[in-house]
Amino acid sequence: MKIEKGSLVQCEYELRVVGGEVLESSSKTGPISYVHGRGKMLAALEERLVGMSVGEERKGKLSGSSLSTGVPDVAVPRSLFPKDAPVAVGSRFEAKDPKGRPLQLEVKKVDKDTVTARAIHPLEGKELEYRVKVLSVRKPPPVPASSAAVLDADDLEIVEPSP
Repeated sequence: MKIEKGSLVQCEYELRVVGGEVLESSSKTGPISYVHGRGKMLAALEERLVGMSVGEERKGKLSGSSLSTGVPDVAVPRSLFPKDAPVAVGSRFEAKDPKGRPLQLEVKKVDKDTVTARAIHPLEGKELEYRVKVLSVRKPPPVPASSAAVLDADDLEIVEPSP
């Protein structure tokens, strides 16, 4: 079986900044299992793994511009932003996602009561190297309806403007 959207994949991997630090490695955490196409792995990396089979190894580079979140823009009420913060197209704000993890938002459009923003992946703009070895590929179990990754304005907490 080859990796395709919906496959349950187990692999060993390493992800590092080109010429720099290791960001993630299965040598520290053990092999990763994920359902291909559900957003657990970087979308740019998942694209490179399509068609791989058990035992196959691959390494390569990911361009920093290919590391977007894949999350659609979100409309955020202006009232969630700090009152004294200048909110303009291109400005960035630190926020927290529903699980309290830091998130950066870039303002795309500003209306009277709504700010449209896109979530910026923390690795966006960095050149990365990857190494992957596929350990298994299977059909996945059924998906619970609540597992979809959706970014909703009601789930955000805007903390402060970003530099």
